[in-house]
Amino acid sequence: MPATAPPRPVAELSFEDAMAELEQIVRALEEGRQTLDEALAAYERGTALRQHCEARLAEVEARINAIVTTENGLATRPVAP
Repeated sequence: MPATAPPRPVAELSFEDAMAELEQIVRALEEGRQTLDEALAAYERGTALRQHCEARLAEVEARINAIVTTENGLATRPVAP
């Protein structure tokens, strides 16, 4: 059996990649074909992915909230990256 590469660190994943991996983990857990240890590791990875996605969404929401309506239309104020 070929060795599999270790998963990329969660912090390096884009929102889309993290969501795709999270969806795969959920499907695998729902199928119930993993050992208890594998399921626990998958659950832990899934929790980290969920937290990463929530943080990215919060960042985007903060940037969107930085758009303020003025009398003349829309103006933006800089938001720290």
